[in-house]
Amino acid sequence: MINFNGDLISNDQPIFKISNRVFKYGDGIFETLKIANSKIIFFDDHYFRLMASMRMLRMEIPPYLTLEFLIGEIEKTVAANNFSKNVRVRVSVFRKDGGFYNPSSNEVDYVIEAQKFSIINNENYKVDLFKDYSLNSGLLSTIKTTNRMLNVVASIFAEENNLDTCLLINEKKNIVEAIHGNIFLVFGNTLITPLISEGCIKGIIRKKIIQITKKHPDLKIEERAISPFEIIKADELFITNSIIDVQAVSQYRKKKFTNTIANKIRELLKTEYT
Repeated sequence: MINFNGDLISNDQPIFKISNRVFKYGDGIFETLKIANSKIIFFDDHYFRLMASMRMLRMEIPPYLTLEFLIGEIEKTVAANNFSKNVRVRVSVFRKDGGFYNPSSNEVDYVIEAQKFSIINNENYKVDLFKDYSLNSGLLSTIKTTNRMLNVVASIFAEENNLDTCLLINEKKNIVEAIHGNIFLVFGNTLITPLISEGCIKGIIRKKIIQITKKHPDLKIEERAISPFEIIKADELFITNSIIDVQAVSQYRKKKFTNTIANKIRELLKTEYT
């Protein structure tokens, strides 16, 4: 079952018309959330990021779309599917049908989807650069819009080359993120991650790791531009998102990485769940 504007509908029931703006223009945004042990992880952060994204895209935020309301709708959807833990939830918000580039209305619809998942930490995780196309640095790239064509093409490239994922670059040829998450390089006890101004998604787990690292007596954090040439000098490279938390990378081309800090960060994140 899915939740379309509060109504529970069968997964195979059509809900969009040809005039749907997500189909026509990618005029939508989404949040991907994890439910573990019947708890939505870091929900407040996801909710406020969603609200900020809607404001940036000049979507009209309906008065009913409160934090408490959205929690209730997510829980209703999860319960309708008889799920309780290890649930992946996607909340999509998009402008109502009508108009061309200029919409007929800034009012929104929403869809909530839920599915079970299992995380298998891949110990042989290979990555490389995707250089065919690049992200644009700037604030618009930091929003999780439904237009993810670069990620789609890069994912096909990764599959064709027997890679687990690819690293994406911006127009300045700096590394921005992976196909499905933010990235951190590790040099000794220092973690380095690209600046938001480089065009990376404002990741929730990225934010939490920065907070954790700043408080930890043995770790340091830097946010700055990262050249691809720095990858081969790093001790570790790991990817983060709201579902996997932390995925250590084992190999970039001929470079092999350790995963000591990645494992440590993964355990520190678990303490933030409570």
